[in-house]
Amino acid sequence: MPFSQSFLSEEQLLCSICLDVFDNPVSTPCGHSFCMTCISHYWDSVKQCQCPLCKQTFKRKPDLHINRTLREITEQFKRMKENPGASGGDGAGRVAEESVRKLESVDGTLRPGQLPGYLLDEMKRRLTRQRAHSNTVASQDETGSEQTGTANTHSSDTQLPGLARQLSMRRYTLSGAADAVKVPLCPKHHRNLEFFCRSDLECICVECGQTEHQSHDIICAEKEWQSQKMKISITETEIQEMTKERVQKVEDIKQSLVSVKMMSEHEVQRSMQLFGTLIRSLERSQAGLLEVTEINRCSAEHQAELMIRELEQEITELKRRSTVLTKLAQTKNYITGLKGYSDVSIPMSMKDWTGVSLTCDLGTKTIYTSVCQLLEQFKEELQKVPAVCLTVSASQSPVKSHPKVKRIQEYAVDVTLDSNTAHPRLTLSEDKKKVWCGERHQHAPNNRERFDRVVCVLGCEGFTSGRYYWEVEVGGKTDWDLGVASHSCNRKGNSQSKS
Repeated sequence: MPFSQSFLSEEQLLCSICLDVFDNPVSTPCGHSFCMTCISHYWDSVKQCQCPLCKQTFKRKPDLHINRTLREITEQFKRMKENPGASGGDGAGRVAEESVRKLESVDGTLRPGQLPGYLLDEMKRRLTRQRAHSNTVASQDETGSEQTGTANTHSSDTQLPGLARQLSMRRYTLSGAADAVKVPLCPKHHRNLEFFCRSDLECICVECGQTEHQSHDIICAEKEWQSQKMKISITETEIQEMTKERVQKVEDIKQSLVSVKMMSEHEVQRSMQLFGTLIRSLERSQAGLLEVTEINRCSAEHQAELMIRELEQEITELKRRSTVLTKLAQTKNYITGLKGYSDVSIPMSMKDWTGVSLTCDLGTKTIYTSVCQLLEQFKEELQKVPAVCLTVSASQSPVKSHPKVKRIQEYAVDVTLDSNTAHPRLTLSEDKKKVWCGERHQHAPNNRERFDRVVCVLGCEGFTSGRYYWEVEVGGKTDWDLGVASHSCNRKGNSQSKS
């Protein structure tokens, strides 16, 4: 079927997706045409709506309408293909002219689905060149039998299978005949590598397809490449989407980092404010306690002064009577002695100081006891804060281990603490994975496994040989020991361990 002598070739009416003649052709806003079904399926298979050829993206999925003029041309082309007699000579020219006239409008404006005017002009120029080319070929065929014989020989030499005949056709575009692409030759048969073997995934020539690849899945190399280009387009779209997602993820992480920094500054200010308030409250309580102590001291001093003054007055009176009695004892005049004694023997109105004493209690002992208890509890709670914060941060942040550490971590074991061996000052968590050291001794049974002098705790698991590795988060504590101990070590008193 000599399509090269007609105005339009089959390649010009092929959909770049299905590689077949247009079926209900539609045009995208960028000007490319596809089958209605093909472009709809393509847009359904990708995330971003874009043209498969020029990659122009559309914010919204365009409303597609069938290009009726192009559909009439393709239907006319299909009828010409089914009726070869109508495709040559002046018949082809008349069909082409009729197709061009259908593309033109009366008022010079474009109808919906109509091609632009510059394409119509180009098609007219192509029509003129096609007619001139047909006349030249006809005159050459009439000049002599030798040239005709040569042409016939070439024609008979190119009797290829269906795919080969399709490749041997010269491609035309709206801008004229396409430049011939230099096709590599088969190193074995020196024929064009025009086919692709899907079984062996290699390009082959006609003779290779008839010999080594006879039973294989063979397809036209150009069509296979067009199909692969569509897959490449889809893959490229997916890669762009993945890249876009990761770029967005980087932005999200950066934004989260900014939020973390802001939260950190806020927490620092909040912590300083909280502990500052606590410190000021303690200072006020301390000042109040000191003031009460000073008041009680002054009151005790005043009371002591009154008691001393009263006692000194009584002492002075007693000394005076003692002096009078001494003189009376030495007198020889009984009249004077009796009279003086009667005066001294009058009972004195003195206070009974037997149960009187100055109290040493300033009224702060009870307060100090309560404050000390609260302080111990407060210190224990504060010691837990760094460990909890470090545990949360460690669980949320992926730490990259050093290669040497990774090799050591092959021997990692999960250690569970034994509460029966814990010193009374140690407090264990419910899961026996954490331990805190307090200032007070807790009530714990004095069993033989428990340490009573050395503040330590052992793990439940024991080892006899081999390599073992474990990690311990010490938090903000600066004084700690880590190691192994013999099962027979002394639990009561000083113990010997290896750290």
